[in-house]
Amino acid sequence: MKVDLIRVGNSRGIRIPKPIIEQCGFEDVVELRVENHHLVIVSARQPRAGWEEAFRTAGLSSGDKLLLDIPANQFDVEEWKW
Repeated sequence: MKVDLIRVGNSRGIRIPKPIIEQCGFEDVVELRVENHHLVIVSARQPRAGWEEAFRTAGLSSGDKLLLDIPANQFDVEEWKW
């Protein structure tokens, strides 16, 4: 896809189409870097951001029950190493 560079003061900018923004998961802030003479734009949000806190607030899983009640088979009992 080719896009025009747009004057923004003394700088230049590009418009990123909405479908691309959604597909890339961009929010209000992105990171820019140059790699081998290419401009790379990546989401500033870190993968799994906030997961640690979510796990802590979820509490212990001691009260959880299995959703599937599958009996162990011969392989599970005799050969599988945990």
